[in-house]
Amino acid sequence: MRSGAPNSSCGYPGHPTGMDMPALMRGARVLLFVVGGLQLTVGVLVAGLFAGLVANAGGSIADAVAVVSVLLGLGALSIILGTKFATGGGGVRVTTMVYASLMIVACLGSLGLGDGFGLIFTGGPVIGLACGGFILALMVTAQAGAWFHRPR
Repeated sequence: MRSGAPNSSCGYPGHPTGMDMPALMRGARVLLFVVGGLQLTVGVLVAGLFAGLVANAGGSIADAVAVVSVLLGLGALSIILGTKFATGGGGVRVTTMVYASLMIVACLGSLGLGDGFGLIFTGGPVIGLACGGFILALMVTAQAGAWFHRPR
């Protein structure tokens, strides 16, 4: 507990959990926000790039919309998961582990194929692999289990 107020863990008295978020969970949360921000940024950049290519070459707009939708959707999911860390239960933890696992698989596939598929996860396969590995490693710790299964 913090020393400012009795029974306070989140800055206000009477917070029901009585415990602070572990540092490992704060680290995973920050990584989710960073990954989400990168995905949203790359999504906007890809949207502009595809809009220019479609306008110049008369290509398929459906492909551009699909890629941009996936990027923006994954970015939003990452940020939503990060925000749910403070109040979420086991479902948030499991969803975060699945999300990080899919990120690792996509980035390994991208490294193996040598194509731009890793662009979907954070703009590059090496960055995505590192972030996904860290997030997954932090989610499988005992502190994560205790945090997400605490009484609310």
